Amino acid sequence: MLKFEDAIRGCLKNDNKSKEMVYKSFYGYLMGVTLRYVEDRNDAEELVNDSFIKVFKNIGQFSAPKYNDQVQKAFKGWIARISSRTAIDFLRGKKTFLYVDDITEEQQPLTELNAVSQLNVQDIMKLLNKLPETHKLIFNMYEIEGFSHEEISKMLNIPESSCRVYLTRAKNKLRELYKNSLMNSYEPTTQNIRKI
Repeated sequence: MLKFEDAIRGCLKNDNKSKEMVYKSFYGYLMGVTLRYVEDRNDAEELVNDSFIKVFKNIGQFSAPKYNDQVQKAFKGWIARISSRTAIDFLRGKKTFLYVDDITEEQQPLTELNAVSQLNVQDIMKLLNKLPETHKLIFNMYEIEGFSHEEISKMLNIPESSCRVYLTRAKNKLRELYKNSLMNSYEPTTQNIRKI
């Protein structure tokens, strides 16, 4: 079995075995990144494959850290950024999310509470998938991928203030969905209620 650093060097030399190892090792990881942006599994599979094409084409641009124990972590971050940008480009091409309304940031209260901090990953994914596409996209980019509002506004070609509004709305909607899911999980079902 190839060591990770050797596989990266092999990819630089266009070695198919090395590419296969990297592909198989990180396919699931990139699928998880992509599914945060798109719900359709077929679209996600295509985007993951597109991401790997970009990864292999641009692998010479990956700058490995000085210490070998950090290489894999840095590589994961690098390919995740490629994958998220590939998904964003796909969504931008669909133009289904670029609805920008005229509400100002001041009309939306900023909140500090983070309702998703105590949920598991699957619960968060279910809640995220219930958000409108723009809200979901901006929440992912800001909270999960770590893009700044300035970067998001440039990538999506929308005002920075709109990014902030969408993020606030996404957080508020997630809180509401979370609260509803908690209430629904504690509601007694008719099977659990005995007739008196």
